[in-house]
Amino acid sequence: MKAKVCLLAVALGLGLAQHHCQMKHGRTSIVHLFEWRWADVAKECEQYLAPNGFGGVQGHTGAGAYPSIHLAKGRNTPWTLDSENMVVTKPWRPWWERYQPVSHNMCSRSGTEQELRDMISRCNAVGVNIYVDAVINHMCSCEGGVGRHSTCGSYFNASKEEFPSVPFSAKDFNDRKCKTQSGNIENYQDKYQVRDCRLVGLLDLNHRREHVREKVAEYMNALIDMGVAGFRVDACKHMWPEDLHVIYSRLHNLNSTWFPAGSKPFIYQEVIDLGGEPITAGEYYEMGRVTEFKYGARLGTVIRKWNGEKLSDLKNWSDDWDLMPSDKALVFVDNHDNQRGHGAGGRSILTFWEPRLYRLAMGFMLAYPYGMTRVMSSYRWNRQIIGGKDQNDWMGPPSFPDGSTKPVHITPDGGCGDGWVCEHRWPQIRNMVIFRNVVNGQPLCNWWDNGSNQIAFGRGNHGFIVINNDDWTLDETLDTGLASGMYCDVISGQKVGGRCTGKQVTVGADGKAHFKIGCSDHDPLVAIHRNSKL
Repeated sequence: MKAKVCLLAVALGLGLAQHHCQMKHGRTSIVHLFEWRWADVAKECEQYLAPNGFGGVQGHTGAGAYPSIHLAKGRNTPWTLDSENMVVTKPWRPWWERYQPVSHNMCSRSGTEQELRDMISRCNAVGVNIYVDAVINHMCSCEGGVGRHSTCGSYFNASKEEFPSVPFSAKDFNDRKCKTQSGNIENYQDKYQVRDCRLVGLLDLNHRREHVREKVAEYMNALIDMGVAGFRVDACKHMWPEDLHVIYSRLHNLNSTWFPAGSKPFIYQEVIDLGGEPITAGEYYEMGRVTEFKYGARLGTVIRKWNGEKLSDLKNWSDDWDLMPSDKALVFVDNHDNQRGHGAGGRSILTFWEPRLYRLAMGFMLAYPYGMTRVMSSYRWNRQIIGGKDQNDWMGPPSFPDGSTKPVHITPDGGCGDGWVCEHRWPQIRNMVIFRNVVNGQPLCNWWDNGSNQIAFGRGNHGFIVINNDDWTLDETLDTGLASGMYCDVISGQKVGGRCTGKQVTVGADGKAHFKIGCSDHDPLVAIHRNSKL
């Protein structure tokens, strides 16, 4: 089957400035450097991200799960700011400890405030934006205890809801508004519980209070003034849209040292909406982009070939699969939460643990014109699956015996070692990030499929990708829409000087090229673009 008609999937209706990512130099993708130290992020911006066309970094923090004992209770999971949090010693320094904020002080195990400022400046200097994960829904849980056992040494008393470093006190939380017996969310069909009760025991802030709005905006503005480009706002499903609107309206323009005068911070909001609940992602569209959790979950089922689903079904990916509008969506194959089996997606989520299928999914995501793309960069942990549950999913990043995070180790071949995975440094993923930059704004053209799991499509006359996920060889001559000439496949290699380090593809005067991809090839896809032409 072939479609000669070009289907333009461009962002429309971007009326609000907070939808604009403010990326520079035609860059299109964010990378989430999960749990990296600020010093390592700064170095990565200079030495790798900027030279390879990455547009921005999401800080190491992300939508993390609270201790596994609570996982069954909630559909959503807590996040943290790049700010002071509890230090947890049982288990020893788990990754979720930083999702227990106790103040707005800007020190964490990723570094000091000065190191944070240095990282922001150095990344901006090479054109890589910084997007901060912002927890504004809650503070730590009542189980957080009393004292100065925190990353900056600030005093707090979680049982009395006292956080003097902000300051927040008991009157700043939603306890009186919550109507459940436990004080926690007990029914996700009740939007009042979801927004006014505690998410797995985390102390829920009352954003109707002027003081809370003031302190949240003050914190976010401090980061904007430092030079960040925007925010990934956590747990928006658990906050009333009208409250968020007020907070966002108080945010400063971006720092004119790095951004055009009058630029607004980019906002992308975490809302897990898989359908069937009264709170929907659409309630948040007007204020910024929204994380599309259905994307990775459904793409995973297709690539795994579950339920009879196949790649040829993806021709009208956004329209036929009930995804949110492209100009509203922030998309990803996995995030640090659901790669551990938490949050949305379940077993369908593809991760670095299945590298071949993962690279295939990433290739499709970065080639197809839908949403704004975010690449994951992870670390390994000692998996121990018992009863379908990973008993070690709590493990923190590679660390020294005192609990401090190890530097990211770059190996001689450009990958990562010492426990760091660094998917963004996998050549296939890096080159597809570049592919997306090259084809940015170009329409979907020249779709072909075999009715099963072999597909191909172009992006205007700028790029073309072919994928084989069937159990037999793909052997086809296809219309690429590209100018005639010799091209380097950017999956098996790339163009270096005047030669290809991997496969070569010859496009004839008629724009057609022959592709042969075996079902057992190391990577069952081929991608070419106009900048890979010899």
